[in-house]
Amino acid sequence: MVGSHSITSTIDSEIRSRHWRGIALRGIAAILLGIVSIVLPGAAFMSLVIVFGVYAIVDGGIELIAAARAPAPGRWSAIFRGLISMVAGVLALVWPGITAFVLLMLIAGWAVVAGISEVAAAIRLRKEITGEWLLALQGVLSIVFGVALVIAPLVGAIVIGLWVGAYALVIGGLLIALAFRLRKALRAGPGKLAAA
Repeated sequence: MVGSHSITSTIDSEIRSRHWRGIALRGIAAILLGIVSIVLPGAAFMSLVIVFGVYAIVDGGIELIAAARAPAPGRWSAIFRGLISMVAGVLALVWPGITAFVLLMLIAGWAVVAGISEVAAAIRLRKEITGEWLLALQGVLSIVFGVALVIAPLVGAIVIGLWVGAYALVIGGLLIALAFRLRKALRAGPGKLAAA
């Protein structure tokens, strides 16, 4: 029985490690969002709505693709996170004239839900990989970012752009770091995921 559980755990770890490209793509998308938001913080608020909408849809789509390939036990939180991200992106694009406050609450809600999902995934993976703290840190930062937006909803568009940019750059960097750890584990061979 113990041997069977160990084999299943190793297979699950190997399947997850093969999705490092999707995680890296999410990181690159986040970094691009961060660069645009920091370089053009004073751009029209409509641009921020569109950039956020596109990013959230891409992020959610990549998460849903990864969920479709993931083993059944860990699939539901990834599907939930992907759907929430896509819904947030579609709402931002369908209602481009929404007020800054509504957009802030949309982004804040998305960040908190995504953060909780990432922390849950890190807890679930803690025995299978050693880099789970990167995923947990990403989740905590998402939650903090969402709460900060709720506490200070009336900040100017420039500050919002800088906040979104800084958040996206940090999250993007963490995702890319996690992707490379998973890639390293994959190259190390079967059973090496926990050692990466």
